[in-house]
Amino acid sequence: MGKNKLKKFSEMETMDFVLQYPFGVLQRDGFPYRGKWHSDFFHNNNPIVLELGCGKGEYTVGLARRYPGKNFIGIDIKGARMWTGACEARDEKLSNVAFLRTDIELLDRFFAPGEVAEIWITFPDPQMKKVRKRLTGTRFLELYRKVLEPGGVINLKTDSPFLYTYTRIMAQHNNLDLIADTSDLYGEGRDAASEILGIRTYYEQQWLDRGLTIKYLSFRLPEEGMLTEPEVDIEFDTYRSFSRGEIQHTDLRQAAVKPKDLNK
Repeated sequence: MGKNKLKKFSEMETMDFVLQYPFGVLQRDGFPYRGKWHSDFFHNNNPIVLELGCGKGEYTVGLARRYPGKNFIGIDIKGARMWTGACEARDEKLSNVAFLRTDIELLDRFFAPGEVAEIWITFPDPQMKKVRKRLTGTRFLELYRKVLEPGGVINLKTDSPFLYTYTRIMAQHNNLDLIADTSDLYGEGRDAASEILGIRTYYEQQWLDRGLTIKYLSFRLPEEGMLTEPEVDIEFDTYRSFSRGEIQHTDLRQAAVKPKDLNK
């Protein structure tokens, strides 16, 4: 491990809002704030919002600035990345921010049923060949349902036409309550999603600079009922992470539907 990473990890150890729980410790002792985030950590009853795969924490910190009446927790396994957001939260003395270093698969070990109001999934790996690792697949949706309050919201921002199309079909297939849907957030979707236009992650700007459109979906999960995978073939993305190879220019604007159209 490089000296720079060691320095970052050392600095985060001094931040009481950055929580790092190795699996062995979690197995032995459990997590002290599970079911007690409101009372023992944030000391308020404001809604809790998670950013999964938070990276540098741009959304966690950006949303916390905009919505002081909510609590925001950035989650990622890569601790060196979240150092950036953690330092910003510390320097700005944001009291409604926390960072949690763990695997997303362990989410229900850190949060009790109904403890989370909203989830953001920002620019995840689309996992085109591995549905079990897809963060909007049924395996993860069932996990989110364990911690979300009734009517809790899931937001997805992605550069990937594949993941956008898959998640949209998933919502239609399972009759999910779709709140917002646009295949071009900074174009035709500007009015529908204006509240989040001002927050752009480092990776998001990379995609925009390459000429890719940003897609956004927001939906609610039902409290009950089985979620199933749609049987459909979706064209894979034709570009790769940050290399300058072929860029997909497929026009998905015609694919966007209004929420009321999904059940037709």
